[in-house]
Amino acid sequence: MGETSILLGYLSALEYWRAVGPRFLRGKRQRREATQRAREMLAAGKKPRLSPGNRRPAGAKLPVRVLVGDAKFRTRTASVQSRVWPAIPDNSMVDAGEGFLVSTPEFCFLQMASQLTLVQLVLLAFELSGTYVFEEHGPARRRESPLTSIKKLNEFVGAAENASGRAKALRALRYARDRSASPMESALAMMLCMPYSLGGYGVPYPLFNYHVDVPPSMRGMVDRAYCECDLCWPESRLCVEYDSRLHHADAEKQEEDARRRNTLITLGLTVITVSRGQLMDGGAFNRLARQVAKQTGKRLRYRDPEFTRKHLALRGELWAALLPPRT
Repeated sequence: MGETSILLGYLSALEYWRAVGPRFLRGKRQRREATQRAREMLAAGKKPRLSPGNRRPAGAKLPVRVLVGDAKFRTRTASVQSRVWPAIPDNSMVDAGEGFLVSTPEFCFLQMASQLTLVQLVLLAFELSGTYVFEEHGPARRRESPLTSIKKLNEFVGAAENASGRAKALRALRYARDRSASPMESALAMMLCMPYSLGGYGVPYPLFNYHVDVPPSMRGMVDRAYCECDLCWPESRLCVEYDSRLHHADAEKQEEDARRRNTLITLGLTVITVSRGQLMDGGAFNRLARQVAKQTGKRLRYRDPEFTRKHLALRGELWAALLPPRT
């Protein structure tokens, strides 16, 4: 197989980054070189084909999604499906070895804008800039560090003038934030903070996994030097903790969570613990939203029944994306 046989994009690039994580992101020089090779390959105008044995990068399932420069080179087989992307943006590819060049997380996000709904695209932005890996059939995995950031995504998409999906991608980035640690944290923030027109309650966005230091003068009262809050509004002294294991965790974990919450309360923060049941129950979530709005000084002004319809639509799409039916 030649060095630049396949340009991976779309879902295959996303599968690759979910599998390998940030250690393969590469530096600017390496991205620049890989991007130049990708442009040369597109200019050469060859139909993409997998080598015998269907060797492919980590995580990428068949059929692999690949980029071609012109519609006449498109391929649709059991192992390869291609999409036309005539102009490769700067610094948008990395070398995955074995003849594969892979779209960066930023380029992958832009590509997926034409494949996903707005809500799904916001979720993807949260994941790429967060510390978790979404798993379709199981709980999310922790990632040691984010693949990118909302700032980097905005800069990349903003510079890709005339690219397909650009406007939608930029719109989605308004509603995502860095450092979410789980899909449910992301969904919680979306339902609380997206505008009324999209089914959210419009409260201010929090900071995710916010580091709260314990002042030296209070070290004798608590058992740690700092805490992290899942969702934190520092100016409002409010911390919302999502606990999927509430009432189900082992005794040691329950003890640790209780001590951490007590520390935050001692530091003068209001702590609201949210269970999965509260997220799933419309009435319970409405009460939660009102509590958060009051604590953050947000006056809720939505109009029913229009808002309720939109909120139910948002909720339904989130659960369809995060909790697919079992087969």
